[in-house]
Amino acid sequence: VMAVPATVIYFTTYDQLRDYLHARTGSRGHHIPLLAGALARLGAVTVISPLELIRTKMQSRQLSYRELGVCIQSAVAQDGWLSLWRGWGPTVLRDVPFSALYWFNYELVREWLCGQARLDEATFMISFTSGAVSGTVAAVLTLPFDVVKTQRQIELGDSEVHPVAASKPSSTWLLMRRIRAESGTRGLFAGKAAPPAPGWGLFVPRRHRGANEDVLAGFLPRVIKVAPACAIMISTYEFGKTFFQKLNQERRLRGL
Repeated sequence: VMAVPATVIYFTTYDQLRDYLHARTGSRGHHIPLLAGALARLGAVTVISPLELIRTKMQSRQLSYRELGVCIQSAVAQDGWLSLWRGWGPTVLRDVPFSALYWFNYELVREWLCGQARLDEATFMISFTSGAVSGTVAAVLTLPFDVVKTQRQIELGDSEVHPVAASKPSSTWLLMRRIRAESGTRGLFAGKAAPPAPGWGLFVPRRHRGANEDVLAGFLPRVIKVAPACAIMISTYEFGKTFFQKLNQERRLRGL
């Protein structure tokens, strides 16, 4: 329920920022989508972060709305309103670079595919393919931040269940250093970023996996999840935007 309006707001904000920066700078450079994507995601994450925290608490504890309200009130009374943005830092470190890379690559791939097909506007399939390719690239490059974000969520959950026993560092950079010290650089690409694909453990038990298999177990589920989602969302959004733009143009022409 929350994902649809959040995605629409995010995509619309990106479109508006991109057009504004194009007009303000007078440039059509590829750095514009990079900057507009980063700013749009930063705003979206800041607005959605408290709702994400509430959703996580409801899913992890199976709380009723009344119990959730008491839980939020106690958290605010104890740690202040900023406690509702707990986990904002790692989320920004993952989502803002992802968004910047995604839109940068999306505009590049879409422009190239339109040039190959000799089209002025992208078709549904061009948008779909561009979204899948750019989503895959961004997902792989930002996987370490996803690992850290997931690890912080796990530690925050442990600290709520066992507040005395939880003594691990919560700083994002300390977590990255600790993961790298414990598992090497590969650990940043093979952590608990996402559950393994169905059947993975049946064919390759964890104790028999090598470092390469652990890396695959880390980024393959993320790519499998992110690439189709990016492709479907952007192609649907572009299709809907084009449809309503044409509809509005027809209505204006009829009004004349």
